[in-house]
Amino acid sequence: MQKTITVAVPTGVWVVTVRAGEKVNGMTAAWATQVSFKPRLVAVAIAPSRFTHSLIKESGYFCLNLLSKDQIELANHFGFKSGRKTDKFKGVDYENAPKGSPILKEAAAYVECELRDTFTTGDHDLFVGEVLDAAELRPGAEPLIFRWEDFFGKK
Repeated sequence: MQKTITVAVPTGVWVVTVRAGEKVNGMTAAWATQVSFKPRLVAVAIAPSRFTHSLIKESGYFCLNLLSKDQIELANHFGFKSGRKTDKFKGVDYENAPKGSPILKEAAAYVECELRDTFTTGDHDLFVGEVLDAAELRPGAEPLIFRWEDFFGKK
């Protein structure tokens, strides 16, 4: 059924990045969306077991880096290993947003947010952030849309 849901409810693919003190991490996520115009709010769903989850709670900030359709390998790089054991930013070009969140230089766009609310939603928590900074880095780039087959094979 999960595969059917991903077909029926298409979403972009993001790398959620965070800096908490000297700790920097990022993870791939497909459950991110804008939720308000005034104030400008976006939300991302992250499982509590993920290292990024604890760092967002610690720092109070996060950044959504939108990937383009040619960046499945970058999505896999940030998606299938833990930042607790691996420096996911080794060899990845990035700069810091105003509040210190990493911005992937190869991203199509980014949105840095200050955490406003957290809601438990089943097996994930929904982090709602107020947008502090945002930019298109590659105007016209087509976003990477999550397709089950790209990440989990033909299951």
